[in-house]
Amino acid sequence: MTTATQFDRQETEIIADRAPKSGSKLLLESIAAQGVDLIFGYPGGAIMPVYDELPNYPQLRHILCRHEQGCGMAAIGYARATGKVGTAFATSGPGATNLVTAIADAYLDSVPVVFVTGQVPTNLMGTDAFQEVDIIGITMPIVKHSYIVRDPADLPGMIAEAYFIAAEGRPGPVLIDIPKDVQNALTTDRHKWRPYPKQKPEMGQSEDIAKAEQLMREAKKPLFYIGGGVAQGDGVAELRELVERTQIPGVSTLKGLGSLPSDHPNYLGMLGMHGLRAANYAVQECDLLIVVGARFDDRATGKLDTFAPDAKVIHMDIDIAEINKLRRVNVGLDGSLKKNLAALDPFDGGAAPDISDWTELCYSRRAMHEWDYEGAQAKASPGIYAPKLLHDLSRRADAMFKDESAAIFTCDVGQHQMWVAQHCYFDEPKDHITSGGLGTMGFGLPAGLGAKLGAPERTVITVSGDGSIMMNIQELATLHRYGIPLKIVLLDNSVLGMVRQWQEVFFDKNYSETNLDDNPDFALVAKAFQIDAFTVNTADEMDAGIDRLLSTDGPVLMHVKIDPNENVWPLVPPGRSNADMMER
Repeated sequence: MTTATQFDRQETEIIADRAPKSGSKLLLESIAAQGVDLIFGYPGGAIMPVYDELPNYPQLRHILCRHEQGCGMAAIGYARATGKVGTAFATSGPGATNLVTAIADAYLDSVPVVFVTGQVPTNLMGTDAFQEVDIIGITMPIVKHSYIVRDPADLPGMIAEAYFIAAEGRPGPVLIDIPKDVQNALTTDRHKWRPYPKQKPEMGQSEDIAKAEQLMREAKKPLFYIGGGVAQGDGVAELRELVERTQIPGVSTLKGLGSLPSDHPNYLGMLGMHGLRAANYAVQECDLLIVVGARFDDRATGKLDTFAPDAKVIHMDIDIAEINKLRRVNVGLDGSLKKNLAALDPFDGGAAPDISDWTELCYSRRAMHEWDYEGAQAKASPGIYAPKLLHDLSRRADAMFKDESAAIFTCDVGQHQMWVAQHCYFDEPKDHITSGGLGTMGFGLPAGLGAKLGAPERTVITVSGDGSIMMNIQELATLHRYGIPLKIVLLDNSVLGMVRQWQEVFFDKNYSETNLDDNPDFALVAKAFQIDAFTVNTADEMDAGIDRLLSTDGPVLMHVKIDPNENVWPLVPPGRSNADMMER
């Protein structure tokens, strides 16, 4: 990941202050000055001075998660639901290393989070002291920037810069490592680094805009390929307006879901390995691919050299390093997606070219392959059919809370993740929060509680699997402690579903180490954490279960037993073109 702005720090201004302050006080004071109101953390020896000072800052609400990975993923959920920078604290050693997965998740999905870790005293660094690890070195490839604090006087400027870097340009995680003696040290100085002016990424050069417009005028079969960068670049409104003006169809990546509403007339669905047929066929047959905030990820493209083989490419991205990285383009527009989308006016107020043959083909395919939730696929499942459950849940939530935005869905990784992407309704990108690039099991529950705390007015539903939820199930205690009214749907097929599906299809049904039939009774487990919970076993119980889930005021878990042999379709086999989709 690169940043859009290179930082040449200006000379510091040293401000004398007669009242000495500790590093811990300066840290918290500086974080509060950034407008932070919520911190997810877990204390320990090397960060105890910070926690000793924390009660003096009531404006900084601290959420004690039950594992540092949960802290980091809750901060990611908060950041993605609010658009703000998330914040997570941990101690040194295992506390810091337990954050690594969350840091990597934030890096690969371009999420702005500042991670603060305690460190052993500076005189012990490098001696293999108790709970010492080089967390700066460990995380170097997965952070946008990192700091180790040597002088407490640096903290005001350092914190301001860290939050700026996390959010600026292509967002990402920033790590601040603070030795214990620096937390305790007193200083009367404040090295106030001069604030950077807020960088506003420029749009592409006018000649490149003109070239892109020319390609759009000439295209007979144009298509928008929409990624997560649209939402992160605040370009949703501009994208929708451009789609309306041009009437060009669009497909989206997993992270691009909601950029066009799920029921938008120009939207064909998610593309890629588990994409919809209409979306994948459109990509393979288009003659112009307008890529907006996407990065040609392998799960979206399939075999790359067969992806959109006849298409010219316009690629728009905040990060210039993504342009021409995996696919040579005809026009690259780096800089602000918001500005670039607004600048494109291919028809100059005149009539658009006739692409009706193309759009009719795309939309007829969408209708032809529309999911039948009451048909043969649903009836083939002996119990609850997961796609129908998620479709009905999404629509019922939307109807029940019609005066609000649609529900936010957070989910883990596996079959249920793909079913959510295929069958739930998303009106905005913030309605869908999942682990995309890293594919982190255990993400959904902590991300859901972080999203709910960040957007308390929204209905937040976490969809998890029996494999995924066990990886961070301890965060049920966090839900109970703070009374966070998260709604959890646990799809339990007593197997590692996605791995089992691949073993069935590609490994000659060698079901090695995917059997989870000794799972606990998850409803009883939730009740042990004092969370309201119930189990749904049959299709006849589904409607009542959805009603109970949505009408419960506090945290609640709906444990749903599903068929262990149910698979996610369509499926593009690895190393194959997206046109080669397997079905049931």
